[in-house]
Amino acid sequence: MNTRLHWQTQGQGPDVILLHGWGMNGAVWEATASQLAQHYTVHVVDLPGYGHSANVQAQDMDTIVNLLVEQAPQQATWIGWSLGGLLASQVAISYPSRVTKLVTVASSPKFAAELPWRGIKPQVLSAFTEQLTLEFDSTIERFMALQAMGSPSARQDVKTIKQAVLSRPKPDAEALKLGLGFLANIDLRQALPLVTQPILRLYGRLDGLVPLKVASDVQTLLPESPHFVFAQSSHAPFITEAEEFNKQLVTFIG
Repeated sequence: MNTRLHWQTQGQGPDVILLHGWGMNGAVWEATASQLAQHYTVHVVDLPGYGHSANVQAQDMDTIVNLLVEQAPQQATWIGWSLGGLLASQVAISYPSRVTKLVTVASSPKFAAELPWRGIKPQVLSAFTEQLTLEFDSTIERFMALQAMGSPSARQDVKTIKQAVLSRPKPDAEALKLGLGFLANIDLRQALPLVTQPILRLYGRLDGLVPLKVASDVQTLLPESPHFVFAQSSHAPFITEAEEFNKQLVTFIG
């Protein structure tokens, strides 16, 4: 079984790792990575089943986390977008010595809504799972549109995301189903406060997938962790407000 993930590395300095979200691949980080590479050694990975790692299989969260840690630098700042934020958080929980700082972008310790917790309605996630089997391409496309919905530059943002995703092989259907299962079922709300490393949380004010209320809900779990809200962004602030996004990262990572 192939277990070698596709990594791209550029720059010099302290190690930084970028994890993409569901249905995407490492190409979405292209502009961010080239900016951060002016300050750091930046490692961008295609997660198992995605992009150039499409033929790498994983059956659960632990397998993915172990694969990442086996192949990653010994110590790094881990930055995860959306589902990638969930994975980066799990790395910090399971392998604290490997994480110097943690950044979650448009992410949540629990993506599925469950009153009073805000999030994605479970029926939306189950509908995506059903649609995947029936209409693979259009389901991914619909999700891309959701990433930018609400931002003033939504059309351009979707174009940028789409170009990045289509520049690499399509994601594996089983990996997509597994990822939707993570979004529906994983709950790190009890484990995340045990992380002692500095955590920065970044949110989009217009995000329809991770509602802004999540920022204050997570603040009660992590009272010491700073967070920043991008006023013009939906689910992809690193694309919509790239300059401010990079500034926030450089200030936090140091």
